[in-house]
Amino acid sequence: MTFGKYINELLYRYECVTIPNFGAFLTRSVGVLIHYDMGVFNPPKKVLTFNSLLKTNDGILAHHIAQRQNISYESALRLIEKEIIIWKQKLQTQPLIIDPIGELRLNASKRVEFLTYANINFDTNAYGLNVFTRKPLAQTPRNNPAKTFSIMPENEKDNLMFTPDNEAQKTASYPLLKYAAIGIIALGLTGASYYFGGQYINNERVKNQQIAQEKISETVATATFDLGKLDAVSLTIGVAAPKTNTVLEQPYFSVVAGTYRDFTNAERVLNSLKRQGYEAAFTAVNPEGMHRVAYGRFTNKREAIKLLYFIKYTLKEDAWYLEEK
Repeated sequence: MTFGKYINELLYRYECVTIPNFGAFLTRSVGVLIHYDMGVFNPPKKVLTFNSLLKTNDGILAHHIAQRQNISYESALRLIEKEIIIWKQKLQTQPLIIDPIGELRLNASKRVEFLTYANINFDTNAYGLNVFTRKPLAQTPRNNPAKTFSIMPENEKDNLMFTPDNEAQKTASYPLLKYAAIGIIALGLTGASYYFGGQYINNERVKNQQIAQEKISETVATATFDLGKLDAVSLTIGVAAPKTNTVLEQPYFSVVAGTYRDFTNAERVLNSLKRQGYEAAFTAVNPEGMHRVAYGRFTNKREAIKLLYFIKYTLKEDAWYLEEK
């Protein structure tokens, strides 16, 4: 049984078709070739080669044979194994013809050489395009170019719209216009790259800032503080009302300046920020009962991010981002 027909069909669809434990047929694209001297035009094509080192089964040939012969994949593999044994035996004594793609033979060094049939083009985009020849055009001798003369009345010579000097100036100005156009295009491309590059960097900063703020929030929530040894004090402990989580009507986005356990300290920082011109506000009390003071509390996420960047990168002040939902 020969598999040349199946290999030929697959080479139109795949750049590499491997025959297990034998080798692989590969196609390589070649562009249009024009022989100007002879007037021969060759369309684009795919050149077929053979590599005896690629022997690992990729499943393409076996799967194709199983579909064409309506058998199982394992049965197709067994058929290929039997055929390869026959191929190897033939190669020891004679050329192996794989119709219709070419023939294989062993050289003096016992290496496999492949001779492809040149009339096959596996490039489907070149379907219907054939090699054709056109007769080169005869070139007109230019040793003695013909001269033409015209007689013009003296009174009409002054009515010419241009002079040789003006024409030379126009010709000389064309390169300047070309370079100016190239410069304008380059400036436009540079400006576009800068703008879209800046947009991309800003978006990435917002994403990274959100991730960093979430980690900061987790660290602050679980942080412990060493306050040193304190004198014993007497406290009158009463029964406090249980804390309830405040349900927000809408999400808030805040730029937090600090978190304080003492409300008096938090209120002092809040008033200080307001005197500096910020629309400072308290956020919701965190689960540990601590009071958070924000430079600003917004319902728009982008406004909060803008303020955060201004405080951290322009004013070089500490702040972190908080989402309340």
